[in-house]
Amino acid sequence: PTALLVLGVQQIHVSQEMIGKISAAGQLMQCSASLDVLFLLDGSYSIGKGSFERSKHFAGKLCDALDIHPDRVRVGMIQFSSTPHLEFPLDSYLTKQEVKERIKRTVFRGGSTETGQALKYILHKGFPGGRNSSVPEVLIIISDGKSQGSTAMPAMQVKERHITVFAVGIKFPRWEELHVLASEPPERHLLFAGDADDAANGLYSTLSDPICTATAPGCKVESHPCERRTLDTVKEVAGNYVCWKGSKQPNAVQASLCPFIRWKRVLIKHPSRCFRTVCPDPCDSQPCQNGGTCVPEGLDRYHCLCLLGYGGDVHCGAKLSLECGVDLLFLMDSSAGVTLEGFLRFKAFLKRFLQAVVGQDSPVSVGVAQYDDDVKIPIELGQHKDAFSLMKSIDALNFSAGRTLTGRALQYIAQHGFRSPPVFADVQDDLPRVVVLLTDSKSQDSVAEAAKSAKDQNLFLIGIGSSSMRAELTTVTGNPQQTIVYSNPQDLFNRMPELQRKICSVGNPEGCQAQSLDLAFAVDASSGVGLENFLRLKHFVRSSCLHFVINRDVTQIALVIYGSKAHTVFALDTHTSNSAVLQAIDQVPFLGDSASAGSALLHVYSDVMTVQKGARPGVNKVLLLLTNGGGMQDAAAPAQQLRHNGILVFVVVVGDMERDTLLRVAGSPTYLVHISSYEDLQYYQGLIIERICEEARSPVNLCKPNPCMNQGVCILGPGSYRCQCHGWAGPHCETRVVRGDSPRPPALPPGSHVQWSPRGLQHFSRALQHSKRQ
Repeated sequence: PTALLVLGVQQIHVSQEMIGKISAAGQLMQCSASLDVLFLLDGSYSIGKGSFERSKHFAGKLCDALDIHPDRVRVGMIQFSSTPHLEFPLDSYLTKQEVKERIKRTVFRGGSTETGQALKYILHKGFPGGRNSSVPEVLIIISDGKSQGSTAMPAMQVKERHITVFAVGIKFPRWEELHVLASEPPERHLLFAGDADDAANGLYSTLSDPICTATAPGCKVESHPCERRTLDTVKEVAGNYVCWKGSKQPNAVQASLCPFIRWKRVLIKHPSRCFRTVCPDPCDSQPCQNGGTCVPEGLDRYHCLCLLGYGGDVHCGAKLSLECGVDLLFLMDSSAGVTLEGFLRFKAFLKRFLQAVVGQDSPVSVGVAQYDDDVKIPIELGQHKDAFSLMKSIDALNFSAGRTLTGRALQYIAQHGFRSPPVFADVQDDLPRVVVLLTDSKSQDSVAEAAKSAKDQNLFLIGIGSSSMRAELTTVTGNPQQTIVYSNPQDLFNRMPELQRKICSVGNPEGCQAQSLDLAFAVDASSGVGLENFLRLKHFVRSSCLHFVINRDVTQIALVIYGSKAHTVFALDTHTSNSAVLQAIDQVPFLGDSASAGSALLHVYSDVMTVQKGARPGVNKVLLLLTNGGGMQDAAAPAQQLRHNGILVFVVVVGDMERDTLLRVAGSPTYLVHISSYEDLQYYQGLIIERICEEARSPVNLCKPNPCMNQGVCILGPGSYRCQCHGWAGPHCETRVVRGDSPRPPALPPGSHVQWSPRGLQHFSRALQHSKRQ
């Protein structure tokens, strides 16, 4: 990729990699020689106030490459227009910070551009506060070059005094005039202030030898072609018009054609060579594997941007390893309907997926079949023991372009696809059998019966195709959760993690649907998210709920939205079916004020995950926070409080946000998912659900959060708990004891323990309803 650094119409083309190297060099560059540097800043009206500010910024940037100290580099400044004005002599400020602050305070004066007069001032006065030519002297002129008088003679006299002159163009410079000012060779002493980093680097590159100390180890000065531009006004013949001229005859005029001239502003290009110091960056050793892109972070750190399916380590190792034992057969559509392009895309997908998941010790046995009118199994199940020979065989697959008979292909695979001989004659291979169908054209025969027949033989079917194939693929798999559709060719490759999860969920196809779980969503509905992205978050919550069986005995779901305050849309015990939850999510309003994630977490702690609001003892509890990262500063303490009470906090952040703040809220990288855009949110759903399911299966502490109401103390027993009440009675301290009254008989004997079981849960629900009536 090429970055375009633009200032007005001035352009410098620099590759992104080169910008990194310039930046790395900038951090290492430090001229520590004894050196007197005098800035001569053009403060005339032709420069203007805006460009003068840019000149000041550039001068400040150059100071970063100078080790400013009374015994090393000294810096002074003169501003010139109609007359030169000494802003500060070289012995005024002793540190880099002081010099930069003083440059910032310099005020634009305005006037005509008398560059020659400014040079004569230096010839007469020398470098004010300098060391009288006992150290090298460097004059840096920052100007647009549009001088009122001639500069050739004074410029030559300055250079004859062994003063090194750099001419820095600002705005749209007259490069010919700047050439006259600059020392020889001019290409090493001419810079453009538009890109301050690159120009500062150019100045240092020229000074490094022989004036400054040598460049840092590994750094070198390189020359490269560059182009300098300026605006000029030229005459242009725009056409002719009829004009009248005198005639030799008396009392007569003669018609004629006269040229019509207009003035036009044009960009004139000056090809040149530039010099810059390039230092090695940590990406030069190409540490990222498997097609990953290395991004340098300063001088010695980097991170890798990994292709999908990689990122198992910092260097983009394979991440999607299929550690589940399955017999896996890919059935590829090779019919005319899928086209040659589609077939080659499926081949590329298959190769990349298998490269990422099939390791040396992978327990997976892989085969590949392709079909049109006929079905062929060119790669028998378990035929290849290593990834290399498997890839070669996939490369050899050819497009056949017949009719699309998907039903017939499924029938054939059910009978002949898994007939590999067992490893040992007396040991039956009883691994789950998975068929992944890759198709992108509607079947010309019926698929329903064939799919039923395949499933009757215990084949687990997964369908992959474009969005238009959704209905047919769902007919094949019999379950929308086993159907993967993609929106465009690149999106197909984004589905690799989803395919890996579906293959490995064969032994437990319900995922965590059968696990008991109290799950709360807290959704950022602030103006920072915006209405359009809030609707995407809503859609994510809605589709996530489809992965759970929602009722009193399995999964309960609550929804909180928040801006500056948090609002419960529905509590854990409000809805007892998937359809009721989905309907309620559709009605959620957008708030649109500022965000406070901390108040949302406190609200979940005190008003959602409580027994009064339907939370169940003995059931794992998860809070999923969906945010753009706004208002997270106050969220770390309430998140810790939730975790302390046995509630897992899972943070999903979309957009740019400082990772340290997020980690304090999530508590661990395992429970933090950082996504670059709202469009990518859908691709992480499987991963997020999977992690929530892991939590649902983990051991539970019956006393966290406290199931006892009204300040009751929860006391754990073996597989049970009891509540110690003060001024209250009942298994959960739900009934007030009024002085003088005999307490109502509790639903359980006072000394009894609450056992966690479905029946205990029903009793708990009844006791809760009873306490609400109270």
